[in-house]
Amino acid sequence: MYRYLAVAALACGWLRAETVLVLPFFNHTQSSNLDWIGESISESVNDSLASAGLLVLDRDDRLEAYRRLSLRPGAELTHASIIKIAQSLDAASVIYGSYDLISSRDSQPSSGSLRVNARILDLKRLHQTPEFSETGALADLAALEARLGWRALQLLNPRAAPTEEAFMQARPPVRLDAVESYVRGLLAPTPAQRLRFFAQAARLDGHYSPPCFQLGMTYWAGKDYPNAAMWLVRVDQSNPHHLEAQFFLGLCRYYTGDFDGAERAFLTVAAAVPLNEVYNDLAAAQTRLNDVAGALANFQKAVEGDSSDPDYHFNLGYLYWKSGRYDEAVTSLRAAVERNSADREAAALLGRALRREGPRPGEPSAELRERVKTNYEEAAYRQLEAVLENNK
Repeated sequence: MYRYLAVAALACGWLRAETVLVLPFFNHTQSSNLDWIGESISESVNDSLASAGLLVLDRDDRLEAYRRLSLRPGAELTHASIIKIAQSLDAASVIYGSYDLISSRDSQPSSGSLRVNARILDLKRLHQTPEFSETGALADLAALEARLGWRALQLLNPRAAPTEEAFMQARPPVRLDAVESYVRGLLAPTPAQRLRFFAQAARLDGHYSPPCFQLGMTYWAGKDYPNAAMWLVRVDQSNPHHLEAQFFLGLCRYYTGDFDGAERAFLTVAAAVPLNEVYNDLAAAQTRLNDVAGALANFQKAVEGDSSDPDYHFNLGYLYWKSGRYDEAVTSLRAAVERNSADREAAALLGRALRREGPRPGEPSAELRERVKTNYEEAAYRQLEAVLENNK
């Protein structure tokens, strides 16, 4: 629902979003083996801004813009192309730059120092910041990228930026080979290669959570819920995908019968973002735990958040029906049928509620019928939250 509200508001000109696009940085090292660093800088700065609550465009959005404009990913762009990409994505600001090796003790690039130069182009005010730079050992790339992210955050939204010390403490050092493996996984052309690179990155540095998120979501897509849960639980709070990981962790635990664990994961997400799908799935877990009062309250929140969704009405009606509250069940199940006339299950339960006929003892078809949601709309919620804040 949040996505449609935000998109409709923007399309109608009611609200304006302050979105940030971070492009891959351009390789000036003369070594194609270091091309991956440009993507790494982009990912790190993007995550730094997202973790501070800024509205940033993700990598998929950027790749789609490159495709539409017939631009080759990884190529150095002209100033005009940078503006075209940002405008095509309705970005208010774009961060771009380059990197170069400035010293090396031997023939191995990894022994050298890296200088990263960055600029922020404000398309809304037609203003570009002076160039700002960070320099450090290539072996300490993750720390260098984190400092650059903090500098960008300071320029874009000083109020959202913690102290540099606090910012860096939340981002412990990461091994260079782990970062490289992770980024090569993002750039890999096949699912098997991506999985191999992500697993390698996670093995190389056990505290590095971006590959854990990617691995968890890959196993989730394959319906391997135990392995997905094993990786998703390792996505730490500094990662901008932490809440998303908790949501899918909750689903993995739900599907494997760990309803206590599912409830804990969904409660974590619900405390941070009031998403309808989270309240719905939290209530589904509470239903399995026989917490009828909690489940009814959260199913009701989902209905109130999006009354157009027939599944939310079904779940509420189903629990009312199981609890013998037939009048309330009729109201909710009728609403579900009105919104989806092809829903035979809702129609059958409505008939039984009208006859005041409850579940029969041992009736298997009356159990485990709540419907969970697997969509996760935090990005759309953040977008709506941001445009509302920007237009106060």
